[in-house]
Amino acid sequence: MSTTADADLREIAQAVASEARSYLTTITEVASGSNPDASLPLLLLAVSDVLAAGARLGATTDVVPSERFEPDLGPDPDVEPLRANLANVFEGIDEYAEVVDPLLGVDVQPASVSGDLVAIAGALAQGLRHYETGGVLEALWWWQFSYLSDWGERASSVLRTLQTMLAHLRLDVEDDVAAEAEYDALQP
Repeated sequence: MSTTADADLREIAQAVASEARSYLTTITEVASGSNPDASLPLLLLAVSDVLAAGARLGATTDVVPSERFEPDLGPDPDVEPLRANLANVFEGIDEYAEVVDPLLGVDVQPASVSGDLVAIAGALAQGLRHYETGGVLEALWWWQFSYLSDWGERASSVLRTLQTMLAHLRLDVEDDVAAEAEYDALQP
């Protein structure tokens, strides 16, 4: 691999690692329930940002690490408490309908905001574990593979769902409240 290509991959890895850390911090904060009014906007931004990093991974030529196996980093982190806390945050609105594959048909399956957010977190955390132990190419390979095979699609679906939730929250108002707001807005 050329020095320029190696530097480019390291730059991409550094950017994805930064977004992964930010995403993990945000969903952990939201799962704590400490600021419920900011949950949707924070998640909307975090998922959008990590999707932008994922798009960069998708646009990058396939990353192939020198070793053909994933080094054992020990047991995967237990993300179930995070999922349970997020499910509590989204109680009553956690489930949504997702199109399985929009290119192959209109089949719909149930999905959950908490499950999707945690699946993304698990994939990002696994790549971050490789990155933080010096396995830059392994981290990039993992992030790219898991983006294309799973978390990119989940992030896209959950982003749309979060945006829809936020739109309902902000736009679904009683007719008299809307009429009063419209009247006030039109007054000089």
